[in-house]
Amino acid sequence: QVQLVASGGGLVQSGGSLRLSCAASGFNFRLISMSWARQAPGKGPEWVSDIGQSGDNPRYASFASGRFTISRDNAQNKLYLQMNNLKSEDTALYYCTRGRGTFQREGQGTQVTVSS
Repeated sequence: QVQLVASGGGLVQSGGSLRLSCAASGFNFRLISMSWARQAPGKGPEWVSDIGQSGDNPRYASFASGRFTISRDNAQNKLYLQMNNLKSEDTALYYCTRGRGTFQREGQGTQVTVSS
């Protein structure tokens, strides 16, 4: 059974930072590229970032480039998203997904709220 459990969200002031984690289980994590996606209130889901199987070739949506950093630890089956210089428009439910460029929610997300 595939499980993707995101954590690390919270309330932060504009300009602040958060580090999100995603714990993966039920599949061979080291063989799968992974993505972060988000869904803001009243909006559709959108892709944020993705990374290759071995941590190679990270990619970012334009709004995330230069502020967010994706990484992974295959020994721990975990995916991370370091978010710096957060803005109010980053407020959303963040979650991880399998594959590149994906944003279909598969598991539990974590809420990020940025106050201006």
